[in-house]
Amino acid sequence: MSGVLRAEVAVAAGARLGEGPTWDGGRQALVWVDILNSRVHTHDPSTGVRTVMDTGQHVGAAKPREGGGLVVNLRDGVGLYGADGAFSWLHREAVPGRRGNDAAVAPDGALWAGTMAYDERSGGGDLKRLTGAGAAATVLPEVTVSNGIGWSPDGRFMYYNDTPTRRIDVFDVPSPEDGDGAAVSGRRPLAEIEEGAGFPDGLTVDADGCVWVALWDGAALRRYTPDGRLDLTVPVPVPRPTACAFGGAELRDLYVTTASVGTDVSAHPLAGSVLVLPDAGQGLPQPAFAG
Repeated sequence: MSGVLRAEVAVAAGARLGEGPTWDGGRQALVWVDILNSRVHTHDPSTGVRTVMDTGQHVGAAKPREGGGLVVNLRDGVGLYGADGAFSWLHREAVPGRRGNDAAVAPDGALWAGTMAYDERSGGGDLKRLTGAGAAATVLPEVTVSNGIGWSPDGRFMYYNDTPTRRIDVFDVPSPEDGDGAAVSGRRPLAEIEEGAGFPDGLTVDADGCVWVALWDGAALRRYTPDGRLDLTVPVPVPRPTACAFGGAELRDLYVTTASVGTDVSAHPLAGSVLVLPDAGQGLPQPAFAG
């Protein structure tokens, strides 16, 4: 990690609600979404080439699949795009007033996909685990704003944010021999975000097992050690960073999505951009969805 981390602009995107950055190791490109504009973006930092795909409905997350293409957490459920761009539903569950939000792929290749109510009412969302075959299990019912999900390097712990709680929570993950991958247990706070510092949004875990979290309305990223100690705060030039992920050829650059919605863009012209913190640490390769 470099001595002083400073955010640079990776993509001047002007997104309304940029979210869910993921490094696609196969394509060597960053994948991210603009939820409210219903778009999935890719960005190749080595060439500057970008692509944009319209999903036709709000998209909370997009993750690479093992065989190519993407799995997407949409308004009406979880869908699949093939390598040829063909679309199909993996798990359709249209609930009026609700949409998909953040999602992540576990070490076993399952997708953990969260939802939230558009009006952000308490308990209006949930968190599900979906296998490649489309089997869906509700792990957490009555979530408010389901957000950041990640796993420790050894897969023993899962981290999770229900944003309005102001907590980063940690769960114990059973070994494959001990039970179903959905049977996480022992939920407890890893860290709590104090009043006035923003709300925990998306997160990622680095090779040291530390948890990086974007603080919505906090204009900063934080890094917490595995025992919950705050050891780094990095200011960013926008009030609403939404999520972060390591990328680049050596997984050392930390990419940060941001939002312009609800922001005075005349005062914060970089709101909605994808930022990057070069040489921020050492990331972990992200598994592709096994479906």
